[in-house]
Amino acid sequence: MTYLRNIGSVPYRFGNSENPVNFKNLTRYADIIDQVKDTITTYQEYTILENMRPDQVSYELYGTTDYYWTFFLMNDKLREQGWPLSQAELLARCQKDFTGTVLVTTSDLVSDQITGTGAIRNKIAEGVTLVGQTSGVTAVVDHIQYELGQVIVKGTKSFNEGEFVYLSTDINVGFTVTTVVAEYLATHHWENASGEYVDLVDANTGIVDITGGAQNTKVTNLGRYIKQNDNLKRIRVLREGIAGSVVQTLYTAIYG
Repeated sequence: MTYLRNIGSVPYRFGNSENPVNFKNLTRYADIIDQVKDTITTYQEYTILENMRPDQVSYELYGTTDYYWTFFLMNDKLREQGWPLSQAELLARCQKDFTGTVLVTTSDLVSDQITGTGAIRNKIAEGVTLVGQTSGVTAVVDHIQYELGQVIVKGTKSFNEGEFVYLSTDINVGFTVTTVVAEYLATHHWENASGEYVDLVDANTGIVDITGGAQNTKVTNLGRYIKQNDNLKRIRVLREGIAGSVVQTLYTAIYG
């Protein structure tokens, strides 16, 4: 029996999805689920497997596809971010969100940009054009992650590691490229053993330690997406024995 067949649908955008989809308007009825979702006797932990859809999980747990919507009411993160993506979908999403090329440098971008005491000063900035001294490649700066020693340029660019990259308007202003990497694979941040963000900028010199430090772990843009997606896979679901009664209670509350 499809309890929610008569409930109207509303356009809903899951997470950062650009295109809204029609989904049952459940928000006004979520308080019934809220009363039971944190009671340990009513739920169990469940891990969503690769490529499993909500209706498939519902059938596996309850023998019916009709209870898929309870997962979204039981888990705020699914309502806010959407159902977890497959590995292929996640890679495609990350590559779509991070389309540039990252030039990593040990040059003193931080103090040069903040205090204006270095040769670079504020000249390496968003919108300027850079030129590779040996590669001859040109690219427009999209943005800069000072604390990571990253200059992100637009598009896929084949700069050479170790070459000097300078302003198209001033050959004397630039920096040496240590590493060239696609933006989706570039470092997003570094974490210590406790999973806390680590500041790589030396307080005295302003130089960025691009190695991250021996005790820290690098998290790339793709790695961060994977971590967030894996978190979405770990959900709470209604126990099989009470799922039907909870749904019936909700149905009664809606239709009397």
